[in-house]
Amino acid sequence: MARTRARGRDVHFYLFSEPDKAIGGMKLNPSITEKDFLSMLDILIVASGPYRVTLRSSGVDLMRTDNVLKPGHYDIRPYSRKGTIFITDEPCITRILSRTITGRDDFFRARVRERDGKCVITGIVNTEADVNEWRGFHAAHIFPLASEGYWVQNGFSRWITNRRGDHDTGINSCQNGLLMLSNIHEKFDGFDFSINPDHGYKIICFDRDPFRIGGSILDPICRDPNDGGAVREELLRWHFRQAVFANMRGAGEPSFEMDFPPGTDMMGEILGGPGAAKRMEAELFSRLNGVPFT
Repeated sequence: MARTRARGRDVHFYLFSEPDKAIGGMKLNPSITEKDFLSMLDILIVASGPYRVTLRSSGVDLMRTDNVLKPGHYDIRPYSRKGTIFITDEPCITRILSRTITGRDDFFRARVRERDGKCVITGIVNTEADVNEWRGFHAAHIFPLASEGYWVQNGFSRWITNRRGDHDTGINSCQNGLLMLSNIHEKFDGFDFSINPDHGYKIICFDRDPFRIGGSILDPICRDPNDGGAVREELLRWHFRQAVFANMRGAGEPSFEMDFPPGTDMMGEILGGPGAAKRMEAELFSRLNGVPFT
């Protein structure tokens, strides 16, 4: 069953021309600042010129400061009377968590483990790495392997500098990966949190934060500029944009159930839920092409 991302929102925003119709919103995490919020709106909004964002209850315009964002209703209006504002229709991909028994990405997994050695979100070190025990740690793709066709069509491989031959698309490069605890990985794949490389690699939580990672910083071990396999900030930026679309635009994108206990009618749940065609395509791709933990 899909979860509704709009449930529990305590921040709502509106176009000045339709003050009674929210065009989006978010669940407020204590680490989110006014500067964070304005940078997210910059991703969502297409404007003909400068605009301002005003907290309706106080009439005060937001500034790009580190002041904590307040809950409430925010109005967005252009400074120019002739200015136009609308929300981008840039697509948000359908992302799933999937498993396989094939070895298509063994090299990816090994290289990410070698580079990071710890969950780069929580900082928890794998103390059993010396005996090659990695249970509980996942090498997570930033851009999902199940959407490799989209990756190729849109030239994402241009950001990968360590491809292995002309036929390597680069999607299984360690530059497209991060080592995470398995439960953190599922949250990352669900766009429940992301990393903003344009704000000091700050971790932004878009949902409840049971692991208390909101406001912390992506571990530097995976982004050492002297390491030719360091994670690419362009891919982190792409994931952050996708997380903003998924969580803040309109009512948000469906958040899919990943756990199907034995006896569950998985096909029925997928086909009966929102975005059935997109999700089914992603599920089929992952199973036919051997995608582990995308």
